[in-house]
Amino acid sequence: MAGKWQAGNLPAELTSLIGRRGEVDQVRRACRRSRLVTLTGVGGVGKSRLALRAAADLRPEFSGGAWLVELSPLVDGSLLPHAIAEALRLTDQTTRPMVEVLAEHLFDREVLLVLDTCEHLAGPCSRTVTTLLDAVPGLRVLATSRRPLEAPGELVFAVDPLPVPPAGAAEPATGDAVALLAERAAEVVPGFDLADEDQEAVGRLCRRLEGIPLAIELAAARLRDLSVAHLADRLDDRFTALEDEAAVQADPPWHQALRTAIGWSHELCEPAERLLWARLSVFAGDFDAEAAREVCADERLPEADIGLLLDALADESILTWLPTGAGERYRMLDTLREYGAGWLRDLGEEGRFKQRHREHYLAMATRGAFGWLGPGQVSWYDRLVGEHDNVRAALEVALTAKDGLPALELAGTLAFYWYGCGYAKEGRHYLSQALALETRPGPALVQALWADGLLAATQGDAQSVEARASELEPAARAGDAYADRCVRALRASLGVIRGNPIQAMAESEPAYRDRWADEPLTIANLLSLICRAHALTIGGQHDDAIAVLEDLRTLCDRRGELLIRSHADLLRGQVELAGGRLDAAIAYGQAALRTKRRLHDSFGIGLTVDLLAVAAGAAGRAHRAARLLGLAQRFWSTHGRAQVDVPAWVAARKDCEAQARDLLGDNAYEVAYRTGFDSDIDAGLAYALEPEGEGLPNGFG
Repeated sequence: MAGKWQAGNLPAELTSLIGRRGEVDQVRRACRRSRLVTLTGVGGVGKSRLALRAAADLRPEFSGGAWLVELSPLVDGSLLPHAIAEALRLTDQTTRPMVEVLAEHLFDREVLLVLDTCEHLAGPCSRTVTTLLDAVPGLRVLATSRRPLEAPGELVFAVDPLPVPPAGAAEPATGDAVALLAERAAEVVPGFDLADEDQEAVGRLCRRLEGIPLAIELAAARLRDLSVAHLADRLDDRFTALEDEAAVQADPPWHQALRTAIGWSHELCEPAERLLWARLSVFAGDFDAEAAREVCADERLPEADIGLLLDALADESILTWLPTGAGERYRMLDTLREYGAGWLRDLGEEGRFKQRHREHYLAMATRGAFGWLGPGQVSWYDRLVGEHDNVRAALEVALTAKDGLPALELAGTLAFYWYGCGYAKEGRHYLSQALALETRPGPALVQALWADGLLAATQGDAQSVEARASELEPAARAGDAYADRCVRALRASLGVIRGNPIQAMAESEPAYRDRWADEPLTIANLLSLICRAHALTIGGQHDDAIAVLEDLRTLCDRRGELLIRSHADLLRGQVELAGGRLDAAIAYGQAALRTKRRLHDSFGIGLTVDLLAVAAGAAGRAHRAARLLGLAQRFWSTHGRAQVDVPAWVAARKDCEAQARDLLGDNAYEVAYRTGFDSDIDAGLAYALEPEGEGLPNGFG
């Protein structure tokens, strides 16, 4: 994570941008003149590359950063604000509409949003962008789309293909299209020199491909096996064969050139490669080889062959190979995915392989749910967050099924993911749709009701928590022990949310009584114990609260569970702070922070750094307290609502700030606060985790 707000999230360019100098300048000027600029043009013409280069050049002009939002994997337009928030690392989990949270988050910032690939969501994009531009004075939007968004004040910039050599020129072929062909060919054929090729054929090839970058890159990949002259002749033959087809003639000429180039690349693929290309089109975003084998392999495509076929498609520029910390992954450009999807439909296999994709991610979710409360928790966090686009795609497919059970199963099984990975709002979005489709009693309904109630509890939505608990009661009364645990956990949460410690104590009693029972550990039981510790803390029964938290810590440690253990450590730190044991409060707070940092729990990090700031203030370390308050505010600014408006947390922070100001004076306080707020995230957290040293008070005299 970068430290300054202006850093944004623009990716590094993996290949050079050929030409486009004039267009980059024009786009920059357009963005300075208009608050909404949309780059339009056919698929493969280079809209995204142009937008990213212009945004990178503009980034220093935006103190709040330049942020890329990739929309091609998104199907449900109502999730557009969620996708923008995700790109901005905004993790608000309240019940407020996300577009409202976005407007509040961005209000006093100067930000450039790059919305990439909007054509399939043009209506939602237009509405969301209009709302945000109206509410946020410092916001500007640069969009890419095959058609205008038709939003008020939109400036449309048409992106043309690269210039090609004129026909009949006597001199060697030159121009941006030729330069792109030369550079991409050299990447796949070491030592390749376009000057050694037939220059007439070079010019003819670039003209045939209409200067469309994607078409040129696909052709360049074939120069591993063919000369430029042979390649140009083959393409000439294909264009001639297609000229009599009315459907192709009806296409815009640039679209026809791209379709022809893709179709020709498709023909040159081996039959197994073509089949895999079609089947891979069901993936959204990127995917790994394991998923490709699970979803795409059958008797026609043996599992053992998938790895070699993936490599072949990457060599032919159909797939992009993405080395990551979690292993190799692959991605397909949208235009190529569309072509593959068309073939899959023509083969009559679209429904079958979309279902296999959904089943694969349901199986993954099931394994994740089983392994979440254990030593693999961090690995499951990384894996599921990396598959977020495909999880969404699987849910969209499930929601279109005639039978609502698949959607209910998948959305409910993902309870641990929605809860533990920071997607409470999105989880409730999908759960509400699934619960509207399927209400038949059974394990899937119990799990989905529990999941929605759990997420509602994290949002402080007492009314929904109560409703879901009531809906679970029939199953609990019928003898479903799991449903009974869920009901009690939700009602214990209600006690905490509504400030009723008696209810929290009563509902958590069975979980506390049976905490050592030889049965599977569940989030419901652990949540009940957290609620019990909260209730005891509120009631001033600190020793009893510590006893519960110690038991909770032991239960988590036995399984290697980290997330709820970190919640317990945070609460333990608050209990120790309330008792004046500052060294213990800091030790538990720092233990919680280490885990929350690893799991990217911005809400938990904000609370924990606040705790450490208050402890530093109580120890008379005003400079450290001010700096930590600034760092905590950095995280609250990406959560959407500081301290989620819990009165005790808000009051503790305000008291700490007032005390630090009194000791330092306003100017020194502001300098220390800004140091914390503006620091690099990793450096700031390292500072928060520094040993506090000896001599801290261990109690209030």
